[in-house]
Amino acid sequence: MTDLGYHVSHEQFAPSDLLEYARLADDNGFDHALASDHFHPWSERQGESGFVWSWLGSALEATDLTFGTVNAPGYRYHPAVVAQGAATLREMYPERFWLSVGSGQLLNEGITGTDWPVKRERNARLRECAEIMRRLWDGEEVTHHGRVDVEQAQLYSRPETAPPLIGAALSAETAEWLAEWADGMITIATPDHDDDAARVEAFKENAPEKPVFLKAQHSYDEDDESALEGAYEQWHTNCVPGPVTQELRTPEQYDELSETVDEEVVAENVRVSSDLEEHVEWLETDVDLDVDRVFVHNVNTNQAAFIEAFGDAVLPRFE
Repeated sequence: MTDLGYHVSHEQFAPSDLLEYARLADDNGFDHALASDHFHPWSERQGESGFVWSWLGSALEATDLTFGTVNAPGYRYHPAVVAQGAATLREMYPERFWLSVGSGQLLNEGITGTDWPVKRERNARLRECAEIMRRLWDGEEVTHHGRVDVEQAQLYSRPETAPPLIGAALSAETAEWLAEWADGMITIATPDHDDDAARVEAFKENAPEKPVFLKAQHSYDEDDESALEGAYEQWHTNCVPGPVTQELRTPEQYDELSETVDEEVVAENVRVSSDLEEHVEWLETDVDLDVDRVFVHNVNTNQAAFIEAFGDAVLPRFE
């Protein structure tokens, strides 16, 4: 059984607007939500970037949705602080908050002036931070010296059950590595569904009992032209191929690099259609991967129409 969730894009909308969209998603049958954790937007055109940890308390109080967020501990966030924030949310809203962790992008983590490590080193730091957070959630007093330093840290307010740590993967190699230690995996739907299947398979072969989540980029609007225009305007900076985007420092650099991305490239990377049946068919291919949740990100700005249309005609198809 695959559940559908709503993606909360803090890079695109003001936090107050996103709270209304979360309420609307809850009212229209969504059970889960995934919120982004950014310091900067991907593009100057998007123009927002609220602090997700402030927002999550309001969203959990205002809805019955479960929430997760993708965080990169060890740079702008110390893992002990992340552990404390996650523990507080899960204590207040039992079983409704989970935490995804990834190796991050310089776009966000560069604000501290860090020397940005290579991917291998970022992965090592990520796993070290995960171990620190788990020890804190277990009630230990933690002193640790390594890539991250911790001195006599102990969490006094803890939930009955620790937040699941869901690792983020963009490659089959990372997926296989996550299976060794993460409580689950989240990955992104790509134009090549074989790549998606390879990532899911690499994880499930090594951790068949653990959940897999997928984030899928869609663009729904009243007609195909509006759906494509909206996807291009908001999301073409995210259609630049390859891992180079993890190394860019500012939204302006993303905008410059994406100047060669046209609407055809966007249509190859985003599921663009005004036909809800097409969106159902795309999501059915995700379900065929045997994932536990698919978080649908409507990348254009027409959120209310998307939530209501999917609530009426799409979500019932997956019950």
